[in-house]
Amino acid sequence: MKIVAANRLTDGETVWLGAGERWVDTIDAAHVAKDAEDEARIAAAGKLALAANIVIDVSLVDVELVDGRVFPKRLRERIRAGGPSIHPEIGKQARVAAQHAA
Repeated sequence: MKIVAANRLTDGETVWLGAGERWVDTIDAAHVAKDAEDEARIAAAGKLALAANIVIDVSLVDVELVDGRVFPKRLRERIRAGGPSIHPEIGKQARVAAQHAA
């Protein structure tokens, strides 16, 4: 299974290709390709967004589903999804915690 990750050109935020080929801010909203044909389709969508200067650093990311959540296999991608591992008070992980506290 794979997803497409990138960085939004306007602010550098890590984003993922979601349903309807929209770029989403949370990895759990990413579209998960489960076969080679779907992987090719989302990779092509990522390349189009790169060519249109919407995102940069477009890549296919290996993931697995753990308890219904999208979980990257590589540490680098887990850090991109959550934030710095030594500073849980910053990054996307802090935003999620703040939303649950409110």
